[in-house]
Amino acid sequence: MTLLDFPGHVACTVFLGGCDFRCPYCHNYELADGTAPSLMDEDGLLRFLEKRRGLLDGVAFTGGEPCLHRSLPDLLSRVRGLGFLTKLDTNGMHPELLSRILQDRLADYVAMDIKNSPEKYAQTAAVSGPCPPQIHESIRLLLSGDTDYEFRTTVVEEFHTASDFEAIGAWIRGARRYFLQPFTDRDTVPFGGLHAPSAESLQEYVRIMRQYVPESSVRGMDL
Repeated sequence: MTLLDFPGHVACTVFLGGCDFRCPYCHNYELADGTAPSLMDEDGLLRFLEKRRGLLDGVAFTGGEPCLHRSLPDLLSRVRGLGFLTKLDTNGMHPELLSRILQDRLADYVAMDIKNSPEKYAQTAAVSGPCPPQIHESIRLLLSGDTDYEFRTTVVEEFHTASDFEAIGAWIRGARRYFLQPFTDRDTVPFGGLHAPSAESLQEYVRIMRQYVPESSVRGMDL
């Protein structure tokens, strides 16, 4: 159960395995690389939720990358049929599925990760080539749609600079809200030697972002 993952609601968080990316600062790497064992199937989840009707407002689907699961729209529909609100966390690599979810109003809230500026996307997400075009399309879908959403970036001292946030700001100009999330190290992070930026750097990054997205802040910090 969480009071944080689904803004304004008491929710539970469902973690779905698999991911397109291999971000070196990932907190859920055992989900991304598929080594985490499955604890529950879809029917088990629905039975779990049946017992919590009236206790929870919503269900937040995260990962890994939930949109790798092609049955996700059906699962979201079944969860909503039980009377729950739904939130989707996504890396933006599956705009075709995201578009269906938005069009069919299967998510009440979407949180999309912005890994870095377009020029540094591949380096930050550990993929080859330039920034994938799917990321651009998913940003466009959220900016032009009417589903509530946020963009967010996990900020790592070794990966992000002020110029990156200038580029991110211009990229998502006019978005509803944007959050910077300082990196926190833990045992499941695949690479060592990474650090959160200083409070001074975070203040600078927020100032930059507010020029493009007025509702920008550092999640969990009053800056």
